[in-house]
Amino acid sequence: MRLLDTVELYAARVAAVLLAATGAMLSYEVVARYFFTAPTIWAAELSQLCLIWACPLAAPWVLSARRHIRVTALTQLLPTGLRRGLEVAAMLVVAGFSAVVLWFGYAIFHDSFERGRTTGSMLDLPAWLPEAAIPAGFALLTLSALKNAFFAATGPLPDDGEMIE
Repeated sequence: MRLLDTVELYAARVAAVLLAATGAMLSYEVVARYFFTAPTIWAAELSQLCLIWACPLAAPWVLSARRHIRVTALTQLLPTGLRRGLEVAAMLVVAGFSAVVLWFGYAIFHDSFERGRTTGSMLDLPAWLPEAAIPAGFALLTLSALKNAFFAATGPLPDDGEMIE
């Protein structure tokens, strides 16, 4: 479980770097376009690529850190056993959904990889490059949800915003 925690943390850090890079690239593009009338051919597409990768990479850490949107007004009033059951059920739904997205996302990625599809943009990047973010991120999210379901079933329920360990 510690290995998964470490992978989640480093994936979230990579996501943070990708988001910072997105901001830098778009800022550069704005300055180049509007102040020097010299737009780039790469900034928009590479910033999109960074965003596409950042979100699925950050999702597992967000789930484990309990930083996702939660409405707890009613669940906090429930007895601990029922709250535990709801937490386990929610994590299993997330795991199931993530596994389905992983399955279909991998098929799309693999098809693009096999066929050699490209983005058709000025950079003409391989289409599988952004598509690979979905199976990679959702594989990790599936494992994270299963880990969280296990800990919710066997350990004390954490407060909102507290890591599940």
